[in-house]
Amino acid sequence: MSGDPEIHEEHEGFEARLKAYEGRPAAATGAGRDPVNEPMIRHWCEAMGDTNPAYTGPDAIAPPTMLQAWTMAGLSRRPERTAAYDELLTLLDESGHDAVVATDCEQEYLRPLRPGDEITFDSVIESVSERKTTKLGPGYFVTTRTDIRAGGELAGTHRFRILKYAPARRPKKPTKKPTTEPTKKPPKNAQERRPRPVVNRDNAGFWEGVARHELLIQRCTGCGTLRFPWLPGCNSCGSPDWDTVGACGEGTVYSYVVMHHPPFPAFTPPFAVGLIELAEGVRIVSNVVGVPYDEVRIGMPVRLEFRQCDDELVLPVFQGVTR
Repeated sequence: MSGDPEIHEEHEGFEARLKAYEGRPAAATGAGRDPVNEPMIRHWCEAMGDTNPAYTGPDAIAPPTMLQAWTMAGLSRRPERTAAYDELLTLLDESGHDAVVATDCEQEYLRPLRPGDEITFDSVIESVSERKTTKLGPGYFVTTRTDIRAGGELAGTHRFRILKYAPARRPKKPTKKPTTEPTKKPPKNAQERRPRPVVNRDNAGFWEGVARHELLIQRCTGCGTLRFPWLPGCNSCGSPDWDTVGACGEGTVYSYVVMHHPPFPAFTPPFAVGLIELAEGVRIVSNVVGVPYDEVRIGMPVRLEFRQCDDELVLPVFQGVTR
């Protein structure tokens, strides 16, 4: 913070303007686009691999973590969003904090939701933080709290937090001294480097296996359940203990999309991205290669390959097998 008293006073005045939005509504009298329903519950459970019997049958309840799903507006703008929330975001944009990233959410469950429940909700701007310094850049954390009701009864609370920030300026690379030799330009068809995977303590073993050309699947040593992607604990029994098994490399296309847009320098669209069901029963997302993108089909057999993308990066891909 600058020692200039005028700058300090201006900064305090700006933060006071932001704080004035605390407690004001962010969304009012919202209604879920659909009642709580069995098809959405089934799709959610299939996608998450959740086989809890509480989510099926005549007395089924919705998974508690679906709480936000019943309030989502899809691709359209929320009609219940208030002018106050738009004003707050505009104020941050105009001050240079025009980038945004979602940081985290918190949920509290007060009663289970059941098929047929009609959902209503309203949101409030719960807090705006003081200016924080982050690796992305300086900014403000904005937290909204959404109260979700079923039949007028409070069923749960969802807090969602974003960071509105001014992107940090990256230091300029030092200018190289001119040499007597002309600089070689890369060929026009040279492809950009593929993005690096996010490696953390939970999935490091998987990427170490890929580097050795092994596709490793976690196996719970408590109940024997296989799981992918890698997780710190078992969804079936909760055990934190596990070992690994190597995938045999055979599988089928469970689902797929063909990417046309948006363009990205490291990729040449169109290309097929498949949800591959391995012979072991787990599923993995990867590229389907070796066949034209418009010939990829659900149920198509595939075989695992390891592709050396550059000197550092190896990725598992799946070669389509045409009959």
